[in-house]
Amino acid sequence: NLVWVLVFPTLNSLSFLNNITNLRRNILMGTHKEGGAVTFWSHAVSLPLSSNAILTWKFCYMVHKLLRDGHIYVGRRNICVCMCVIPQGNLHDRYGHIVALYSKFLCHKIEFHKKVKQIPPNLEVPDTVLDRIISVDINKVFETTLEVFDYMDAALKLEETVFGQMDSNNVSSATSVGQCRLAPLVFVIQDCGPLYHLLVKLLFKLHSRIPADALLEHREKFREHFNGLTVFFDRARQIEYFKTIIQIPDLPESPPNFLRGAALAEHVKPVVVENKLFEDEDLEQTDIPGMVYPMVQWEVDTLQKEVEAVKREVQAEAQLCVMQLRSQVNQLEAELEDQRTHKQIALVENERLRMEMDALRAHTAMNASMHTTAEEADSELKEKHAELVSRHADLMRKAGDHLNSVLAGLQTEKEVLLRSVREQEAEISKLRQDAHLHQIGRDLDLQQRLQDEQFSLLQCAVVEAEGIVLDAVAKLDDPLHVRCTSSPDYLINRAETTLGSIDKMQQSHTGYLRNLDDASGLLRAVTQFSHLAADTIVNGAATSHSAPVDQADRLTENCRDCATHCLQFLKELKFKATLPRADPTAIRYVIQRILHLGQDLRPRGLDVQKEELGDMVDKEMAATSSAIEEAVLRMDEILNQARRDTSGIKLEVNQSIIHSCSDLMKVASIPLVSNGAASVKEFYAKNSCWTEGLISAAKSVGWGATELLNSADKVVSNNGKFEELIVCSHEIAASTAQLVAASKVKADRNNRKLHTLQQASRHVNDMAAVVVTSTKAGQMQFEDKDPMDFSGLSLIKLKKEEMETQVCIQVFAVP
Repeated sequence: NLVWVLVFPTLNSLSFLNNITNLRRNILMGTHKEGGAVTFWSHAVSLPLSSNAILTWKFCYMVHKLLRDGHIYVGRRNICVCMCVIPQGNLHDRYGHIVALYSKFLCHKIEFHKKVKQIPPNLEVPDTVLDRIISVDINKVFETTLEVFDYMDAALKLEETVFGQMDSNNVSSATSVGQCRLAPLVFVIQDCGPLYHLLVKLLFKLHSRIPADALLEHREKFREHFNGLTVFFDRARQIEYFKTIIQIPDLPESPPNFLRGAALAEHVKPVVVENKLFEDEDLEQTDIPGMVYPMVQWEVDTLQKEVEAVKREVQAEAQLCVMQLRSQVNQLEAELEDQRTHKQIALVENERLRMEMDALRAHTAMNASMHTTAEEADSELKEKHAELVSRHADLMRKAGDHLNSVLAGLQTEKEVLLRSVREQEAEISKLRQDAHLHQIGRDLDLQQRLQDEQFSLLQCAVVEAEGIVLDAVAKLDDPLHVRCTSSPDYLINRAETTLGSIDKMQQSHTGYLRNLDDASGLLRAVTQFSHLAADTIVNGAATSHSAPVDQADRLTENCRDCATHCLQFLKELKFKATLPRADPTAIRYVIQRILHLGQDLRPRGLDVQKEELGDMVDKEMAATSSAIEEAVLRMDEILNQARRDTSGIKLEVNQSIIHSCSDLMKVASIPLVSNGAASVKEFYAKNSCWTEGLISAAKSVGWGATELLNSADKVVSNNGKFEELIVCSHEIAASTAQLVAASKVKADRNNRKLHTLQQASRHVNDMAAVVVTSTKAGQMQFEDKDPMDFSGLSLIKLKKEEMETQVCIQVFAVP
């Protein structure tokens, strides 16, 4: 065992290749002899790796070689020890960075072979085996591809950093320092060749099973690795150091086209060939002098592995039985540990005796007189050594017979447990099947109960909806409801909202038929529909109270039809047999008829677009102003005509009447101009109802002015009546007051124009009073001069004259 201890100090020397070849050869052969690297790791933990960067760099090189060419269990056993021993980049000198990258690369390699156990550590695997590995689940292929990417990425970062340090420090590859840094890249090149081939195979496999768009990042990543690997191989191929060790293959000019499956046949596997100068000797044909390691230990390790395998299998199948056998296994492990202790003691004793023998031989060479005594001592030592070896062999033969008997018993118990497990699995399968059938039946029963409860809730909602509709239809014949009125606009709003609720109810009805487990949507829709339909019926009846007789009768009849169809639809919803064919189409038609009747009852002014109201105001104001101005001018013509045609008292009367009418015309134009100047089109459109009243008042003023002109003309020419003048003056005064009232509603209190408008309105009233006074005075003068002659009147005409006189008395009253 001193071989393992003595070889490590040579790692500290500066000449790397001169001392590492024999070192690694001995360690590699030791792993094959031992069947692993337990002894290597046990001594490696004591190395000063955290304080010596060059030692750490060479140690990583040694670990890399062990992983590639050592025993297969080097990387699989003692994974935790391996990960702890490999440095993780806590060095800070010039070797610290590349040591950290090398450590990361080795960790990636160990993890990769731990997950993909079919690929050996040297990555050399036939294509047939490789095709079998990648023919597994596509998810496993995807994960393996990511592992290879990480593996390749760590390798390229390591070589890039090593070359970069050599270039920055002007280190030559011909020096021992340069070769110390370049030596690990030989193994990296040997790893990268198979890794590139494996990555190409994996990506072609992924593209045959996964859409190309989903693998865009994989193709970009491969292109980066392809370019980096090409640069790496080209750089290494130019260095003389690599030419003497390995033959680096050439990569193609461009990466493979993974989108074309036939391109896989064009791919050529890059093969890295190692020259004879760098090859190790055959490990199986080379022996190490002084290596004492009995084959019994290999048998013990093999038996221990089988015991552990059996223990894991039994523990997975029946935990209870494992607990019973745990004590026996622990006893066997204790005996094995004793055997290991005895072995170590024997080895230490053997080494101590050998060292004493060497000392005696040296002493014998120095002192010939003690030759006989040395031979006797040597003979005695050999006898003791033979006795110790014999005793150790007997003990081993006894850690073997006992294990055989225990294994035979465990095998028997394993078969019994397997039989019991199979019986229990069959019973469990039957119980699961029975439980599954029972659960299905229970689910069906619960589902039926749920559907019945949902339908019961629907019936309750339908009954409530019927009561709401019946209460609404009762309002049609309720004498107390005759006094209630509603506007056509509100009736239109209710009808439109009801039509929207019918659409929602149809959608909810369809959804409930698809899923009878949930009637919540239909419940809400029926409740909302019943309230809105009842509201439409009640407001339809209220609107009919203020409508013309024919339209009121049609509206009332449609409200009754609406109630009838609503009750019929709700009746169909209430029973399972008629639920699927329930259709509210008839209700929709009746509601649409009610909507059209409401639109017919709206005032005609509402048909005018709001955008046109501003233009109508300006138009009516302008027309009224023009009519008044024309009337004033014609009043002057009428006065001139009266002066030409009449004289005396009649002329005075005509002049008084015409002057008062002319003054009224002039004053009446003041509020119209002021009111029109204070408004804008946007204001008229925003306040449409108010604007319509303003337009009506303006029309009345214009009509009054025209009628006053015609009446005055008739009175002067003896063809008219004085009463018509009085009526027209009253109409002008009333229309002007309406304009003032409309302006006062929308104007500020402090508006100067409003104050002017109010003063003008009062002036109009005064002038209207003057017209009425002058007209009455003129009428009285004419009546005094021309008393009425009743002799020629019949009784009917006399009564007619009396009625007209009574009307005139009421009309002539000054307001």
